[in-house]
This record gives sequence, C-alpha cells and structure tokens, in this order.
Amino acid sequence: MNQGLKRELEIGLQAVRQAAGLCRQVQSAINTESLSKQDSSPVTVADFGSQALICRLLRSEFPGDPVIGEEGAAELRTPAGEDFLRQVLSLCEQSGASGSADEVCDWIDHGGASQYSARFWTLDPIDGTKGFLRKEQYAISLALILNGQIELGILGCPNMEFPGAGHGVLAWAVRGYGAWQQPLFGVEQSAIAIRTSGTADPAQLTICESVESGHSAHDWSGLIAGDLAVQKSPLRMDSQCKYLAVARGDADLYLRLPTKKGYQEKIWDHAGGVLLVQEAGGQVTDIGGRLLDFRQGSTLALNEGVVATNGRVHPVVLRAVERHRPMP
Repeated sequence: MNQGLKRELEIGLQAVRQAAGLCRQVQSAINTESLSKQDSSPVTVADFGSQALICRLLRSEFPGDPVIGEEGAAELRTPAGEDFLRQVLSLCEQSGASGSADEVCDWIDHGGASQYSARFWTLDPIDGTKGFLRKEQYAISLALILNGQIELGILGCPNMEFPGAGHGVLAWAVRGYGAWQQPLFGVEQSAIAIRTSGTADPAQLTICESVESGHSAHDWSGLIAGDLAVQKSPLRMDSQCKYLAVARGDADLYLRLPTKKGYQEKIWDHAGGVLLVQEAGGQVTDIGGRLLDFRQGSTLALNEGVVATNGRVHPVVLRAVERHRPMP
C-alpha cells in the first residue's frame, strides 16, 4: 500500500461506511405511499446526513483539505428547513456523530469548495437519487485528487451484490495499487482484488448505461450498439455503480453520452469510480478519447461525455461513438 495515503484511505473507508449505514437506514423506511406521492424528502435527508458524516471526519483528520461536494446547508439554516435539520441531527446522532444544529450545518458546509486546488477531495453523498428512491442502485462516492490526478477513489454501493455476502459493496482504488472490493456491511472482511473483463469481441459486450434517459443519450448508444453488432441487452442502473460493474467485469462498457450540447459533467459524479476502472485494468476517457481533466473546479469543463471500458475494446468503441455522433 502507498504509505503516503494510508491514513487517507483508512479515514475515507471509515467515512463512506458510516454514511452508507445512515443511507441504508433512510432508504429502508421508504414506503409505497411516499413513492406514490413522489416524495423526495428521504433522499434529501440522506444526502445531508451522508455529507455531514463524511465531511465531519475529513475536516477532523485533514483540516486543510478543501472538499468539493454536492450539498450545502443553506436550506437547513432557514425556518423552512427546520424539519429536515431535525431529521439530519437525529440520524447523525444515531450514527455516532452527535452535534448541535450549527455544528452539523458546518460539517455539511465543509463540502462547499468549488475551485481547483493542488489537493482536494470531491464527494457525492448520494449518487443516483432516483435509484435511491426506487430502492435500487445508488452510491456514496469519495475521491482524493492531487495535482489534477485522482489518487484515491472510494465507492460505497449499498445495494450491489458482494459474492457470498449479500448486498453491500465497498470498493476502492489507490493509484498504482490496484482496485479492491469488500463487504460494506457486517463483519469487516479482507478486500479482494477486482479486474475488468477479458471481452474483446464487440458483439459480446455488455453495455452499462443510466436508467434515466435524461442522463445519457439512449438513442445514440443504441446506434453504437448496432454498429458493434452487440447481441446483449444493455445493463441499466443508476449511479457510479456502473463504474464498479465495469471494474469487476459485470459489464464491459459504460457510456455516458451527452444529451445536450455544452453540458458539463460534475466531477463528483465520476471521480470515485474512474480510478476503480483504471486500476482494474480498464480505460476511461471522454467521447473524444481525452483523459478526464479534474483541474477545472467542480465540472469536467474540458471534456464531453464519458466512455469507460474494460480496456480491450476502448479504441473500437470510440470509433463507433464518433461515427454516430449527432449532427450539431
């Protein structure tokens, strides 16, 4: 293990585990009535609670590190947010992190950085909000970026299957030291290495893409699949769990194709999963074949879309993407 990041990995894994427990507790309470009313309050509460727990530990252990996160506590500090705040305080206390209202809001706001720096963390406390509400796939994503490179990536995927251990996968990678997974819940077990698939025939690819068509252009990906003569139906799931699916060989390819010109991907939607795929033997670029640039603040402003593969089919996939690029 890279001794220089040993403490960062330990704290990152601890933080994601703690946040995943909070999120699982909230998700388990979602019922049919709240779904029928399209009530998004559970994911709002879990989002705030997850960010509070993770930022609390990061601020305590690495006080000088900025965190570019998705949430801010401004809403919780208003009268309209009082009910949400009470729920977040209770969840944090149940998770072993008691704090006053101001303290918990300050933990959340520690994730309020937006500018690039030589060393920073980026966090998505719940990636895949609609999957969370459907009781399907979602992820807690955390990454450490040094001098523009992801050096540590962690994904907590509470509803992904771990072989022989039921639901819940904690996956992580350190640059140069491979990609690993272990059970997210229960008795801590030793991590096992993960590798991308050996699929080289494009016709045998399993393509992983977003459930929501608003997140990735399904028509475009259908044209790409036809070009490559792909025989299998796409594997659709929410969140950065798609990166884990590619990293451990459940899928061979993840396409995140732009749905509108000029859209800039948020770094927290990708950073935790990118290094997993790379360290598992795969490749991740944008749709033009450029490496993702994490030196532009909170977005991937110099990139367009994302293509993550097992590494063996990356060039042929990029060519197919380009052949079917929509006309401007």
